[in-house]
Amino acid sequence: METIKSAICQNAPTLKKKTNITHAVSLIAEAARNGAQLVCLPEIFYYHYDLLALRQQADTDTTVREQLQQIAATCGIYLCTGSMAVKEGTTIRNTSYLIDPSGEILIVYSKIHPFDVTFGGLRVRESAVFTPGNKIKVVDTPIGKLGIIICYDVRFPELARVCALKGAEILLVPAAFNTISGPAHWHVLLRARAIENQMFIIAASQARVQNASYIAYGHSMMVDPWGRILAEAGENEEIIYAELKQHVLTDTRKQMPLLEQRKPELYQI
Repeated sequence: METIKSAICQNAPTLKKKTNITHAVSLIAEAARNGAQLVCLPEIFYYHYDLLALRQQADTDTTVREQLQQIAATCGIYLCTGSMAVKEGTTIRNTSYLIDPSGEILIVYSKIHPFDVTFGGLRVRESAVFTPGNKIKVVDTPIGKLGIIICYDVRFPELARVCALKGAEILLVPAAFNTISGPAHWHVLLRARAIENQMFIIAASQARVQNASYIAYGHSMMVDPWGRILAEAGENEEIIYAELKQHVLTDTRKQMPLLEQRKPELYQI
């Protein structure tokens, strides 16, 4: 990879999908004007994270994706689209795209682990709406090797490790952690995935929307391979920036060659 400037657009979506998309595009353009070469949006960036509503809001065509391809090409940036509810026939997937500076799609990733949990008065069943994905892809680009996972996926270390073994240097994590699990686990999980896999983590959250049925945690952040937090948002809408420096990745992997020292033959059950 090369040293690059990255940005996260932590937006606060309303219940007006088209307005949210237009606003997200304006945030992407602002980040690009400020020198960002890689920009990431949050999970379900264009609506409240309301599963019942997302059945109705799911994209049945490529209009939204094409708008994001256009802004990526116009600005000449790499863009992780966050994620969108994408309907194909009777199937809805929670899907993220990585788009290159020409507007071409490099990665299509659908969330593999549905968020099916009950804790702290919160009950969520993503599997009632979303069909899980089953493909993991890492792509080699001029700015580095990139992979994508989505939100709850970060709790499964095998997934991030597979990305690392496929060569990922930067892991994009569109997310919508909540205000119960976020304070307890968000920082710990992201730093752990960065440290154990010696990669940069770019984790984009929705901002907090207090009248939403599901309140996102905020605190989008970027973490380096040593586990240092390079940039962190607060609770409200904002754009954060950080430089991902090649020598940090190279030095970390050279000084502590974890991936080379693995003993996979002993890890079988």
